[in-house]
Amino acid sequence: MQPNFLDLMPALAFDLLKTDDRSAARAGKITTDHGLIETPIFMPVGTIGSVKAVSQQQLKSEVDPHIILGNTYHLYLRPGMQTLEAAGGLHNFMNWDRPILTDSGGFQVFSLSGNRKINEEGVMFQSHIDGSRHLFTPEKVMDIERIIGADIMMAFDECPPANSEYKYALDSMNLTHRWLDRCFTHFNGTQDRYGHTQNLFPIVQGAVFHDLRKASCEYVSSKNATGNAIGGLSVGEPEPVMYEICQLCCESLPTEKPRYLMGVGTPWNILECIALGIDMFDCVMPTRNGRNAMLFTTKGVINIDNKKWEQDFSPIDDGLDSEFSHYYSKAYVRHLFKAGELLGLTIASVQNLAFYLWLVKEARKHILAGDFLSWKEEMIPILKTRL
Repeated sequence: MQPNFLDLMPALAFDLLKTDDRSAARAGKITTDHGLIETPIFMPVGTIGSVKAVSQQQLKSEVDPHIILGNTYHLYLRPGMQTLEAAGGLHNFMNWDRPILTDSGGFQVFSLSGNRKINEEGVMFQSHIDGSRHLFTPEKVMDIERIIGADIMMAFDECPPANSEYKYALDSMNLTHRWLDRCFTHFNGTQDRYGHTQNLFPIVQGAVFHDLRKASCEYVSSKNATGNAIGGLSVGEPEPVMYEICQLCCESLPTEKPRYLMGVGTPWNILECIALGIDMFDCVMPTRNGRNAMLFTTKGVINIDNKKWEQDFSPIDDGLDSEFSHYYSKAYVRHLFKAGELLGLTIASVQNLAFYLWLVKEARKHILAGDFLSWKEEMIPILKTRL
């Protein structure tokens, strides 16, 4: 019988405080060596040790995220493992004293398309920077994430495209499960080389096929990890299908462990998936859309490029506590974008991140208050409004 290496690990502390009476929405808290994470939570994406266009000081003062996400693939390529190890890990390198989660690079390798080759050993791929060739195996990815030193590290998986045929999705899921066993074996403990506890989360795969997703949930659950992730969604499948798979996975994964839905999504996606039982989210949308002049606000979505904002001197969003949202006017931010001024990218990114964190914190308040479902139904049409 294969040993369950995670049985040797001290459990990441997840306290489930309340489940909504009219949905599966949950409010809880996760305790890590680098601090407390109140759930549901949104994690800003700090791809190479930086949330794009936003400084760490601005993150703390304006956005206040409990945890951010780093990208294993990109950090491996630059600054590289020698630099990160010499710095004492990513926390020290970027001077960030709150929790960090790192993905495994599986999605990034998936997105390389023709520049990769997958086999039982792992994935051979070409760097998008200089074309150099590299091999990611489950063991190597564990070693990389150990050096990065994140509080939560993801197992290495294959992320199949949304339009995968059943046979491909089945083979991919089985490969992900075999890689998962190798990740557990190589992880073999909890302390990183800097003296902090790390937690390994497995990832559910299976594309859009219900029987595969259920089988993957059962396999992942059997590992008794400290938390579990759902991958392979928001990769091109219709929204209703995403919700179906998300609900199925939430019903199959343990209730006493945090559930992380990877790479999702729009504000309304997040609220719908909170209602299905998801605790953790990440997505590049707040910063990517912000850099392209789309602002998420408590009153709806603004395309700040539009001429209608040219002489609108009202604050960006008076519904948020962020100083940026009150200090700068819509007209000024539009001017910055039209002039190609970099400050515009920062203001828009901070606004959107502050909004996403506000949204999950409000969801948490309403779960605890017992009126989450009615609040969600009122909120979603506002979120979709184009101002």
